[in-house]
This record gives sequence, structure tokens and C-alpha cells, in this order.
Amino acid sequence: MSANAVVAFWVGGGLLALLFLLFAIRAGRRLRFLLDTPTSKAKGVFIGQVELAGKATIAQPVRTYLAAAEAVWFHYEIEEEWERWETETTRDSKGNTQTRQVRKTGWTTIDHGGETPPFFVEDDTGAVLIRPEGADVEPVEVFSQTVGRSDPLYFGKGPGHEISDSNHRRRFVERAIPVQATLFVAGRARERDDVVAPEIAKDKEQELFLISCRGEAKVQRGYRIGFWLLGFLALLPLPAAGLIIAKQNGVSPDWRVLGGAAGGVAVLWGFSWLWMTFNSLVQLRNRVAQAWSLIDVQLKRRADLIPRLVNVVTGLRDHENRVQTEVAALRTQSTATVPGEPGADVASAGATLVSVVERYPELKANDAFLRLQRELSDTETRIALSRDYYNEIATYQNTRLEIVPDRWIAPVAGLKARSLLAVESFERAAVTVKM
Repeated sequence: MSANAVVAFWVGGGLLALLFLLFAIRAGRRLRFLLDTPTSKAKGVFIGQVELAGKATIAQPVRTYLAAAEAVWFHYEIEEEWERWETETTRDSKGNTQTRQVRKTGWTTIDHGGETPPFFVEDDTGAVLIRPEGADVEPVEVFSQTVGRSDPLYFGKGPGHEISDSNHRRRFVERAIPVQATLFVAGRARERDDVVAPEIAKDKEQELFLISCRGEAKVQRGYRIGFWLLGFLALLPLPAAGLIIAKQNGVSPDWRVLGGAAGGVAVLWGFSWLWMTFNSLVQLRNRVAQAWSLIDVQLKRRADLIPRLVNVVTGLRDHENRVQTEVAALRTQSTATVPGEPGADVASAGATLVSVVERYPELKANDAFLRLQRELSDTETRIALSRDYYNEIATYQNTRLEIVPDRWIAPVAGLKARSLLAVESFERAAVTVKM
């Protein structure tokens, strides 16, 4: 074997090993990304990276092209089989060329299409809009047939012309997300343009945007298998190249060289794992900080809503002594903001509002009052959900501080144990107002 051929084998083996390694790292990063992100309820979806599980719904279902089934998303592909003889030139170990005719077959895509409208993922707390453009979609197969030219499907759904060298067989495959299918979605949430609500869409700065019919557990298992299997395959190309070179040259393989090549790839794999783990822990730390900031946002929104409710009540009520006392109490209750600050529980303010409403029925018909009351109720739900989200992701971080080998890397990434929030952290004793 010539020196150029030897170099080509080593370079080819190295590139193949690197390719396997890159795909292994990609699978590992996505696995840790999913492991470090708790699944949220629809009502608790905020801006940022989220995971969501629920049923696929849409106001106007689309009808798939091949199966004619109702779906929220579908894609079909039609392939035609070809068969031809090709001239193949090979070179033996002595450099002599040989030419022969080889029969080859294959499939060519002749048509494809589908529809990807926005749809909702709904659970028991609400629904979140999903814009599937650019997502890695894992649908279910709803149609698959391979037919001959005499079948009505051949030209009925496929193009009216055939490709060159066709052997008159076509394969029809369609995949879809059926209406009411159980979905697992991982992506970045952002604010919608039309209403004040979140949506999950493609973000070029976010590595993973996944819509899967397989469920979270199976998705994670697939990435885990991919990480270990591809990592193992990355160890093989360089030793295989060395064995082929030794066989072609008629010499015994140098096992130390082959072992060193595999060992080098293993070291690179291990270093890549450390780099991936460190980065994932840093991202987890930042997501915990983001989860805490989401609580602050909702508490600030609550604090802003109560004075507006007070203003509505004040504007619609006679300025009698009793109402003025209640309004003063409401203003005092509105100081309840972040945990640890003095103030009163917003539930006490809510009780006072109910008392006022019961005595003055015209408040119930006031649009501004009803709208603000709904917003306050919705905010209270979001506070509870954001607290639960924070507790979940903080628990993930605390777990990382205890398990091996993450506990050895966590101090380098600056991770520290976070205290979980109890319901009492958001409650306040009622303030006694003396007039």
C-alpha cells in the first residue's frame, strides 16, 4: 500500500471517529438539557426555555393528503424506485484497473408536501400556542404503502409522469400529529403578538426545539442510547483503519498503536463529556435564577393590580366612613410583594374586596372591575405555578449537587444549594387598620 493510501486511511478513520463523537456529544447535550428542565403546566409557561406535555388541539384541523385523517400537522413523501446498469471502475493492490457492469437500484423522491399550521398543546390548566416551523418533529406514521403501476394510488396521488429507469413501483409514506395526540414539546417560549399570552416557537439561539409524539421518557431514552452508542462507535474507526493498513501490507498490526488511537479518542470523549457537563450545570444555574425572576415579575404584577382595583372601588362608592376604612385596608394590603418584606397577604385584600362587592352589586356589572378581578385571579394562579416551577428546577439543581460525578464539577460551575419556597413564604397576616 502506498504512503498516500496509508495517510488516506488514517485521515478517513479520524474524520469518521470525529463525526461519531460530535453526534454523541450532541445527543448528550440534548439529554442533559431535557433532564435539567422541569415540565411545566400550560398556565405556568413563561418566557424562556420550557417543557410542556398535553393534547394537540386546533380550531380547524387539517386533512392529511394520503390518509385523509384529521391532524394538526402532517408531511407526506412519495418515492419511485429505479433500476439501471452502471459502469464501475476498481483498482487492485497492484494498481491495475478493472471495469465491470453493476446493477444498481434505489429510490428517488418524486413528490412531497404537508401543512404546518400553528396549533395548541392543552392540559388541565390551559393551552399554549405552538408554531412548529423549524422544529424537530417526531410524528406518528399514519399511511405507508408500496404499490405497482396498476394500483389506482400510483397515479391517483402520485405525479402523472415517471422518472427515467423506473421499475414502476412507488412508495407512499405519510406522518402526522393527529388531533388529540399526546405531545411532548421542548423549546423557547416568547410573548405572542396578538394577545398577552406565551407561545413556543423556533429560536435560532436555542439548540433544541422538539415536538414529539413519543413522550418525554422515550425521548430521553433515545438521546441516552445515542450518546453511549455513538461514543462507543467513535472508538472503532482508527483501530479499524490500522488493521486494514496492516492487512494490505501483509504485516502484523501494532496493537500498541491501535490501542493508543482508541485511547486518544476515549480521552477526547471524556474531555468532551466534562465540557458538556460543566456547561449544562452553568445553564441550570442560570435557569434557576430565571425561575426566581419570574416569581418577582408576577409579584410585581400583583402589586400593580391591587391599587387599580382600589381605584375602581373608590370611584364607584360613596365616601362613607366604612368604605373609606375598607379602601385604606386595601391600600395597606397592596404592600405585599416579595417574600421577606413586611406586608399583608393579598388573600386578605381579596376578602375585603368580596365584602365591598356583596354590599354594592353594581360593582359586579362594571367592566373595569371585572377585568381587573380576572387579571388578579389569573396572576395568583401564575404565582403559584411559577413557585412550583422554581421549586422543581431548584430541586433538579440540588440533586446535581449530590449525585456523582456532577457533585465534583458543581463547585467549579458555582452551583450552591437553593432553598425551596413553601406556601407560607407568600402568605402574610392581615394588617389591623386603625382609623
